[in-house]
Amino acid sequence: MDKIPVKQYHKIKARHPELLDAVDGLGKAVAKAGPLSDKTRQLVQLAAAAAIRSEGAVHSHARRAVEAGASAEEVRHAILLLTSTIGFPTVMAAMTWADDVLEAS
Repeated sequence: MDKIPVKQYHKIKARHPELLDAVDGLGKAVAKAGPLSDKTRQLVQLAAAAAIRSEGAVHSHARRAVEAGASAEEVRHAILLLTSTIGFPTVMAAMTWADDVLEAS
């Protein structure tokens, strides 16, 4: 699987490199702004991606969480924890998207 599996990201980066540099810089700055580990940050961002029903972001943060040391069980648990907050159907959609990544590895 590519580091960034979305073709649109590459198109936007080619068209607007300064914009993507700024977005990447913001991500690095907020990562350094607190004490959370990379694994924990990725699980938090995975939960946020699930909450906004962003399939691409769920794919990305599930992959990044695993790269940061999260197990498949931890990724799935982070999503299941959202059930009472975002609802069962949204959790099931997010679980499907996470499994796209988890079952491919």
